[in-house]
Amino acid sequence: MSQQQPVIEITNLVRRYGHTDAVDGLNLRVEPGRCYGFFGRNGAGKTTTIKCLLNLIRPTSGETKVFGLDPARNEAAVKSRIAYVPDHVAFYPWMTVRETLDYFASFRRHWNQETEGALLQQFRLDVRQKTSHLSRGQRTQLALITAICPEPELLILDEPTSGLDPIVRREFIQTVIGAYQDGAPERRTVFVSTHLISEFEGLIDEFTIIDRGREVLTMKADAARERYEKIYARFPAEPGALDLGGAHVFRQRGREIEIIANGNSAAIIERLRAGSPESLTTETLTLEEIFVSTLTPGGQVA
Repeated sequence: MSQQQPVIEITNLVRRYGHTDAVDGLNLRVEPGRCYGFFGRNGAGKTTTIKCLLNLIRPTSGETKVFGLDPARNEAAVKSRIAYVPDHVAFYPWMTVRETLDYFASFRRHWNQETEGALLQQFRLDVRQKTSHLSRGQRTQLALITAICPEPELLILDEPTSGLDPIVRREFIQTVIGAYQDGAPERRTVFVSTHLISEFEGLIDEFTIIDRGREVLTMKADAARERYEKIYARFPAEPGALDLGGAHVFRQRGREIEIIANGNSAAIIERLRAGSPESLTTETLTLEEIFVSTLTPGGQVA
């Protein structure tokens, strides 16, 4: 695969269920070595998009490519290079944890035994326990082990930390996913669909926000943090109607006002200063705040 070849390329993807477009003309491109965030509300079309990428469902129209290949025509070639953890995990209930790991490893050309042992210890999983006796969180942990150990070129995660307690969740994200990418940073790619955006904040390189099956915003994470700012202003008295040039007032309480700026913070600050505020400060938005602001009723942020 050349450096220019995207790992994932989605072009005008449409997936219709009856009269409902779960995905509606989506375009997306993921470069190798990236940790790519795929953000949206429940029902926005994230899981449907992933299932089209994996050839679990067929697109109504449009095109999906993984490593430059059609996942329907080249299913074995694509799936041998990826690992997938769905939101709802299921295993053969009669198998133990040990048997499940051996079963998954039998399909792979490569399996990192050292990583397997370290993750089993980290998650405190008993290899003798049957998968039918595992909690939801433990099943998710087992699925994550089966995905990480083959050291795939592409790791696709759909709400990968659902069911995990907060301590395990944070530890997994920072140590496991971070270490997976660090092992071969130029060729290991993570595509993660999640609503726990804040917990992936430090890993995400680029992201797409979708709503009702359509792309709303795609940006590199660093560029987004530079562009979006939260501006706080406090006035001596309630400011009344302020001319902020169409800026999105995120919150107003009495004489305090909070504004989300989209690349136009200097102009907004100048307008606020005209009202002689007692204090005026700015703060960079997190990716989660950008997500919430972008999907706030009333349209895009300023």
